[in-house]
Amino acid sequence: MEEIKVVAFDCDGVLFDTVKANKAYYNRILSHFGKPEMTSEQFAYSHMHTVDESLANLFGDEKMREAAHAYRKKMGYGSFIKYMEMEPYLKPLLKKLRPAYKTAIVTNRTDTMHQVLAEFGIDKDFDLVVTALDVSRPKPHAKPLLKVLEHFSITPRQIIYAGDSEVDEIAAKAAGIPLIAYDNPSLLADFHITSLKEIEKILGIDH
Repeated sequence: MEEIKVVAFDCDGVLFDTVKANKAYYNRILSHFGKPEMTSEQFAYSHMHTVDESLANLFGDEKMREAAHAYRKKMGYGSFIKYMEMEPYLKPLLKKLRPAYKTAIVTNRTDTMHQVLAEFGIDKDFDLVVTALDVSRPKPHAKPLLKVLEHFSITPRQIIYAGDSEVDEIAAKAAGIPLIAYDNPSLLADFHITSLKEIEKILGIDH
């Protein structure tokens, strides 16, 4: 592996445990339209995909889907941030990485990412944030990760990407980028970790 210059992260399931937040968010939308709460399959899908894809999965009817989008924009995400739990070692890791390494987020979140980072006081700790709004095709397409390579003028072997889902695995493979699988042993990855602290060992800065 070439010398690593950039450490990139997925958001949901890596930087934050967002299970409670995402469930509450989508169930609030469903409840507003008199629909039952998400099934486990629907939740698993929404946890990995964009809000557009998730609402398309939850609302088959186009008019209902448009109404759901209008409602979610009016509702906002602010009241759900309190349900998010930051990975315990995230702040110490970011402190140790910078300024030697550039840091990035590559997420299928859309218009909620910057609000979340500001709320947790880590919005200045990332050099680049790529959301689904910043690319023509979100993960599992390679485009979001390729945008990071282009931004920092690096090769795929000069970055590592921490993700927790099949969507991350497919995107990393398509971009030729080494994947760190976070708390998901079923993923095909270059490294497997259960804490962000283990990234220090991967980079050889665990002293």
